[in-house]
Amino acid sequence: MTDRVDINSDLGESWGAYTMGDDAAMLEIVSTANVACGFHGGDPDVMARTVSLAKANGVAIGAHPGFLDLWGFGRRQIRGDSPSTTRNMLVYQIAALTGMARAGGHAVTHVKTHGSLGNMAAVERDMADTVVEAVKAIDPGLILVVMPGNQLDLAARAAGLRIANEVYADRTYDDHGNLTPRSEPGAVLHDADEARNRVLTMLDEQAIRSTSGKRIPVRIDTICVHGDNPSGVAMARDLRKALEASGVRIAPFSTFVP
Repeated sequence: MTDRVDINSDLGESWGAYTMGDDAAMLEIVSTANVACGFHGGDPDVMARTVSLAKANGVAIGAHPGFLDLWGFGRRQIRGDSPSTTRNMLVYQIAALTGMARAGGHAVTHVKTHGSLGNMAAVERDMADTVVEAVKAIDPGLILVVMPGNQLDLAARAAGLRIANEVYADRTYDDHGNLTPRSEPGAVLHDADEARNRVLTMLDEQAIRSTSGKRIPVRIDTICVHGDNPSGVAMARDLRKALEASGVRIAPFSTFVP
């Protein structure tokens, strides 16, 4: 079992009259928040409020950019844009949160891609390189959150970016170490006991298990519990309690990743 790990959640995804998840409750549990930047979710008021709540709770923050897809919550693939357009879209979002954080007396430590943008970067090297280029253009000191061994991980390493290896408490994996598509049965977990036990096993083995049982060794820096999962707050609270009871210290990954 590792001696320290981060718990992160994708937050700030409400916008206008629409509310996603319970950010206030989640920010009392997690150590890192990935804040939506207005494209798949979020708006200026929500971003500012999330930054303020994160700072008050001692939670590190990062940009969570996605496709310009409020209608589909960033989970639809958008193709046809040039690499420069995609790069500019990412720079725009990361810069927006960076400015909002600065105005709120906080600082952005990392970037984690959202939804289909992240799924595409995981398997398509061209998209992965574009994400890396955008992050480096804003600040080469930013950490990029990756799933170990995928194309985004490889692109980040090639570019010399710091990385944080992420596993998911509430998602399952295929044999390539990628997330099972949400369209497939069992892709998203809602049972807190099941999620907790899976995470404890992953940390003990420093590996993930695919739905077929394949063991994939990884170094685990951070565990994600999705903020839009109706069971997310209870799952995160149960997970943190279990980890601390096992002697694992919860800390923002920005304080310890190499």
